[in-house]
Amino acid sequence: MQIAWLTDIYRHGGYRYNFLTYALYVTFFPYVISGPIAYHGEIIPQLESRDKKRINWANIRRGLFIFAIGLFKKAAIADTLAIVADGGFAAAGAPTFTEAWLTSLSYTMQLYFDFSGYTDMAIGVALLFNIDIPANFNSPYKSTSIQEFWRRWHITLSRFLRDYIYIPLGGNRQGDIRTLANLMVTFLIGGLWHGAAWTFVFWGFLHGAALCIQRLWSKTGLRLPKALAWFLTFNFLNAAWVFFRAQSFDDALRILKGMAGFNGIMVSPNLAESVFWQKLTAFGIRFGDWHAHLPTLESWKYFFCLALIPFVLLAKNSNDLLAASEASKKSAWAVSLLLIVGLLLLNQSSTFLYFLF
Repeated sequence: MQIAWLTDIYRHGGYRYNFLTYALYVTFFPYVISGPIAYHGEIIPQLESRDKKRINWANIRRGLFIFAIGLFKKAAIADTLAIVADGGFAAAGAPTFTEAWLTSLSYTMQLYFDFSGYTDMAIGVALLFNIDIPANFNSPYKSTSIQEFWRRWHITLSRFLRDYIYIPLGGNRQGDIRTLANLMVTFLIGGLWHGAAWTFVFWGFLHGAALCIQRLWSKTGLRLPKALAWFLTFNFLNAAWVFFRAQSFDDALRILKGMAGFNGIMVSPNLAESVFWQKLTAFGIRFGDWHAHLPTLESWKYFFCLALIPFVLLAKNSNDLLAASEASKKSAWAVSLLLIVGLLLLNQSSTFLYFLF
């Protein structure tokens, strides 16, 4: 945020802010650790507004509403998914097809619910102080292209990369080759921004390459069926997140090899009597301990990630729920229930994932 402020001064001249107001802007605790990345022009005028210094019960209600959603996302959903994801990535052996997919999908969902949960909580706490901070997620896993994904995922980082790296490099104004180069440089920097490791840089490279390919594909005028476009986009994201999460390339390749079936496909021995599954043994499927490299858990926790796929596709997101919220007994009961569940699970909660970056 301070880089953006300094760059704006360099580009456009001075912004005459009161020093204490500016200091509050850069230390405002809801977003100071992990965002959203709020620009000075969005926040400082609010801090200086007299109207914002009065108690606003509607904002308090709205703030508690979205805070409760965020807390539930983190404590009840993300931290449940973390058990499978952390266990799968930490396991020493080679995961089978089922284990690798459950590990990667659990992390894909964990990252979304953890970070969007943090953002919801930040937005909610800011509303308690009458401050509106920008939304950071808009159902990103509904995306049917990588370009659309970056318009929906970590929205404030996407616009920062666009405004302060991509456009200054020339954007799309200097021909196709320069545009593709600008996209790649922007996402390599975006990868490095998350951490000083080659796995992050490679994750940025994958997204930069995907955006370049999409740009070239769009020039053909061809369109994929929407369902196929979503399937390809989601699976690309899921595979790319493996490099984002892995501690090394070896760890990432271990999971990806399992996802590709190189380590065998194991299913529950309870299915051995099924004629359908017996026929699939001709394709390499075996019966046995299908979660040997995962923590010992209740069965539903292994497949929780799969149940969340239709949920993220069909359910309203936090922004939609907040916009539609109203003062009612139904809403009050919902907030109370979410807060109670979230608070009861706090003793089992782990650190927010984006505190690592």
